[in-house]
Amino acid sequence: MNIEIITSRNSKLKETGFGSLHACDDVLGSIEGMGHSVLVTICETLEDLENVVRRAPDMVVLAAKYMPVEGRDDMWFSDYFEQNHITFSGSNRETLRYDSDKVSAKERLTNLGIKTAKYFTAIPDQYQSEEELPILFPLFLKPLDAANGNGVDDSSFVESFSEFREKVLSLYEIYKQPVLVEEYLSGREFTVAVIKNGSGKITISAIEIAPPESSGGLKILGAAAKMSDTETLKKIEPHDIASVNALAVASFQGLGARGFGRIDVKMDGLGVCYFMEANLVPGMNHGTSYFPRACEIENKISYDDVIKLILDESFKRVGVEREYNKKLR
Repeated sequence: MNIEIITSRNSKLKETGFGSLHACDDVLGSIEGMGHSVLVTICETLEDLENVVRRAPDMVVLAAKYMPVEGRDDMWFSDYFEQNHITFSGSNRETLRYDSDKVSAKERLTNLGIKTAKYFTAIPDQYQSEEELPILFPLFLKPLDAANGNGVDDSSFVESFSEFREKVLSLYEIYKQPVLVEEYLSGREFTVAVIKNGSGKITISAIEIAPPESSGGLKILGAAAKMSDTETLKKIEPHDIASVNALAVASFQGLGARGFGRIDVKMDGLGVCYFMEANLVPGMNHGTSYFPRACEIENKISYDDVIKLILDESFKRVGVEREYNKKLR
């Protein structure tokens, strides 16, 4: 099978994706090991995408969600390849919006009865006093659509209105969008790799993430901890695993995710699990990214087997979609 791994140069460095070009090379090596012909393509222009279509690969593996295009809206790879009748890995554009917009994901799952932290959004000077805030302190503030811990640090945890106003202004100036404000959940933090193969079988790999303690005594999983790999990843205690897994799978299915995705879960002080966010194009760096590490820690699945598992559903669709497209012609 001829396969292309599609990525882009996202200078904002805030969106989810496989990671660096090194991560794409890791994935390439695994796919080559399966016996397929594969290459990595960096798309920066519409001509780059048109060239992919001319080469007519059997399928494309989307290592990023979109390609920034100067002077116009971002070009979403899932939309483009669907319109050009090329099978692509992972979820479609409609579902990927839940990855980019944390509020949309929360609204969707709340409507389905799935627990998520209470929240609201804010822009500078929208609220003039503590009494106007929809949720009581302490609160936790982060960008609406950033990934990889960007915008998250000790100042994200706020206990006063002055701290709240300062953090809202800071995030708004950087990201130019409303800030997501959540009730602070004081319990443990988990991430869950969910893979649904072409036969519908679901593999669940959940692990606990223990951030390092900062100089201020807080344990916050922000960009600094993720970049320096100072957080600890460990197996979940047997008495907690069922509730974490159940919430993650319900969230994955509730969002309509296809193939694979990573669901972040957090507990409150009483041990109740809440959905935090979905990462539907998760990092794939060999040895460091949470998704393959979770599979290794919880289920002893090697990196190469992780790649094989996440692409199984896509491989099954290749033949089906090819026959469907022939009928359309």
